[in-house]
Amino acid sequence: MSTFKKINNWLHLWLGLISGIIVFIVCITGCVWVFNDEITGLLEPETRIEKLDKAVLMPSQLMKIGAEKYPGLKMSYATYQQGRAIYLGLGERRGPNVTLRVDPYTGKVISEQVHKKGEADFFRWVLNGHRFLWLPFEIGRPVVNYGTLVFVILLITGLIWWYPKKWTKSTTDKSFKIKWNGTWKRINLDLHNVLGFYSLLFLLAIALTGMVYGIEWYSKGLYWVTSGGQALEGRDRTKSDSTNAHKFFTPEQAIDKAWQTTIARHPESNGFYYSFPDTAKASSAIFVTVYPSSGQFYNALSYTFDQHTAKQLPPNAIYGKPFEEAAFGAKLRRMNYDIHVGSILGFPGKVLAFLASLIGASLPVTGFIVWWNRKGFGSKKGKKTKAKNLKMAESTLVTEVISEKRTFKPRIQKPADKVS
Repeated sequence: MSTFKKINNWLHLWLGLISGIIVFIVCITGCVWVFNDEITGLLEPETRIEKLDKAVLMPSQLMKIGAEKYPGLKMSYATYQQGRAIYLGLGERRGPNVTLRVDPYTGKVISEQVHKKGEADFFRWVLNGHRFLWLPFEIGRPVVNYGTLVFVILLITGLIWWYPKKWTKSTTDKSFKIKWNGTWKRINLDLHNVLGFYSLLFLLAIALTGMVYGIEWYSKGLYWVTSGGQALEGRDRTKSDSTNAHKFFTPEQAIDKAWQTTIARHPESNGFYYSFPDTAKASSAIFVTVYPSSGQFYNALSYTFDQHTAKQLPPNAIYGKPFEEAAFGAKLRRMNYDIHVGSILGFPGKVLAFLASLIGASLPVTGFIVWWNRKGFGSKKGKKTKAKNLKMAESTLVTEVISEKRTFKPRIQKPADKVS
């Protein structure tokens, strides 16, 4: 075996042992998260609202509903989706908050959910594990980010390890087929090697897009490369002109005007995300995101409005243009989440992402078992072999000692002649 192969295999083994638990948790939680929208829809049938040929509630009307229910909380966001109730969020983003499900035509509150600080529903709990392993964010987030980077290295070193020295019928079968009639050790080895190979490209896509959200130097570098040397625009949002406060519109008038402008441009869109301005801050702006198709986010379009004049502010360089007009780097960045969860290919893509993540979660398990078996740990046969070898060694030692006793003849030294 060449030196390169030895180093590659050593890296694959020890990086896999070190990062195994991280990879398992991130992949298994990713499996569950892929279908969170579909599962939530099934578990909340009351939020399904038949689409009617009439106008939906204006943002100012939602503000009144929220203020009547929880007068001490600020309006945060509202999600409009065809065929579903409006989700109205109140409260601070990271503090205690409330979600109201509201009938988009009548304003009736269908249900409400209070989220206490530190509490999370099932899918939020799953996402927390996926993002930072349920550890404190500042600790768990870097662990997940760089654990994902290690996983990318494992996939590459695994492919090199998998590639046979010579292609024959035997090596081809071992590389592409699982020998289901083999021993359990052979089946486990095939599950690791064969399934790892078939899921390789999908897992690479999932891992590389996942790192965009956590590793800043990677995110900026990827955009710089794919955009032809452009710097990634920061996340600092455009602000309203505070000098216009109280001159043109009331907050209620401005938010309705921004909504009417957006919905007039996109009357057939599947959904909208409306972010209310913080009326206590004169520089806060109104943000509206349009989602043309259901279950996909790459073609979303964002608008920003001044909360005092309701005028549209300069668009974001990446998300402020129609997808068709965006440059390649911007398109790739906008597709990042859809690639990550598989929705870029629609529902079949989400199924592929689910299966790939499930295989990804299995790789640390099957890999550990392969290493354990090769070391002979926990194997009855290995223990018996070691015991047998030990007994043979002891028997040999005893035989040698006995033999030496039999052949040993002490030398009797004659007294030296007396000196006269």
